[in-house]
Amino acid sequence: MTLLLRNLAFYVVFYLGSAGYVLAAVASIPLGTRVLGRVVDGWCCFHRLCARVFLGIAVRVEGAPVAGPALYAIRHESFFEAIDAPCLFDQPVPFAKRELFRIPGWGRAARAYGCVPVARDEGARALRAMISSARTYSAQGRPLVIFPEGTRVPHGERHQLQAGFAGLYKLLGLPVVPVAIDSGPLYHRRLKRPGTVTYRFAEPIPPGLPRPEIERQVLEAINALNPT
Repeated sequence: MTLLLRNLAFYVVFYLGSAGYVLAAVASIPLGTRVLGRVVDGWCCFHRLCARVFLGIAVRVEGAPVAGPALYAIRHESFFEAIDAPCLFDQPVPFAKRELFRIPGWGRAARAYGCVPVARDEGARALRAMISSARTYSAQGRPLVIFPEGTRVPHGERHQLQAGFAGLYKLLGLPVVPVAIDSGPLYHRRLKRPGTVTYRFAEPIPPGLPRPEIERQVLEAINALNPT
């Protein structure tokens, strides 16, 4: 019962608080990206606080982001890492499913912040738009963040990477830093459990590798925390 009550407290406090942060984010859009970024950072810190206080979830980070422009390929096991990215990076530019941008308020703030919509059904046209946006943000010194599997993958399972990842890697010409995470066993969609979520940054992979090789290396690295 205690676990259930802690989850209920988390959902009530976090989602009510999130509504306030979304309103604050929309209101801060005219003030510029830096002010909006502080609101987003506040929301992510609020999420970590709620996860720690109500759910008993701590975070451990092994390694760190690299200096200079890079594309960070993060394993996707739960919503935890999607919400948590600004706690790991300075004003990251996440690639997110286009459907998320339809959420009232959140979608408008996400676009203003710099999230890049991913439209898998629009082919080369969508890829060109993504590349153009990504190059602009990368030139500003902002790290690019992608979940190359394209969807949440249960802990212990391994899915192939989406084809668009190799296209981004080739056209951006940036090093890729794979990041493993093991949030799945704790941060379930409904009943979340206490424990420690671990991030593990791998060594950067240089640009210019053939598609099979970059996909193999990234797939191995992002699954480093999965049971073998």
